[in-house]
Amino acid sequence: MKFRDRFLYAILYSFSLLPLWLLYLISDLLAFIVFDVIAYRKNIVQSNLKVAFPEKSTRERNNIAAKFYRNFTDTMIESIKLMSSGDKLIKKMFTANLDELNALAEKGRSIQIHAMHNFNWEVVNQGVAMNLKKPLLAVYQPITNKFFEEIFVKIRSRFGTKLIPANDFKNNFVQYDHEQYIIALVADQNPGNPAKAWWLNFFGNPAPFVMGPENAARSRNTIVVFGNFYKIKRGLYTLQIEIITENPASLAKGDLTKRYLQYIQDRIRERPDNYLWSHRRWKHPYKPEYASNCLETLNLP
Repeated sequence: MKFRDRFLYAILYSFSLLPLWLLYLISDLLAFIVFDVIAYRKNIVQSNLKVAFPEKSTRERNNIAAKFYRNFTDTMIESIKLMSSGDKLIKKMFTANLDELNALAEKGRSIQIHAMHNFNWEVVNQGVAMNLKKPLLAVYQPITNKFFEEIFVKIRSRFGTKLIPANDFKNNFVQYDHEQYIIALVADQNPGNPAKAWWLNFFGNPAPFVMGPENAARSRNTIVVFGNFYKIKRGLYTLQIEIITENPASLAKGDLTKRYLQYIQDRIRERPDNYLWSHRRWKHPYKPEYASNCLETLNLP
């Protein structure tokens, strides 16, 4: 590690030693700066919210945005805190009954957990890994900056989570393919190639969804569970799971993805500020050549 990186690591680690109550005060300040001063991706957030909730007033959407930014900065602060924290902090910050998930694993079947971009994925990853009786695999997007990539790989894997980079999933997953596994997928990722994606109406507007989660579940007949994690109160998160099918191979093509879409729309409507709105959810425009991948009639302009 370069001197610059060691110095930065020392600063972040020292910062992580501060008590959470003080870190949350800093988060409040950061949320104000990010939202009201530098307006980090504010246009994207507001545009996304306008598409998703056209029935809400500008004031209502601004309130959602303000709460979103505080959740966003809380996640940043809590992630840094994880650099120095142990299992005691995770036990305080995460509560969930995973007996049903462990019972499924006891059947000897592999399980896919289809999650979404909710807060705080870092805390939930560690809380789930600590409470599962089988090893957890997690597909993630590597960070371009090697310094931060090294830090987050260390944080995310310390309780046994085995990380699989999404940009080289096939080569990294092969070692687990013939074993029993529980794998967590953030299935609302924007696909790299919209021509090889399922197209559906997401909040009434055409959007592409990755094919991989459904194709993998149907080809391997993996038990599919949808997972919704969210903030109960500041510093405390939980996970709710819903068993979707123990026999996905029997489902019609596209059915699993349509069920997932309905699930995440319902969960977002329940807690709109809990979703990651700073990423462009309608990044790719629909083109006629995608017609064969449409799972429903799209609401085209």
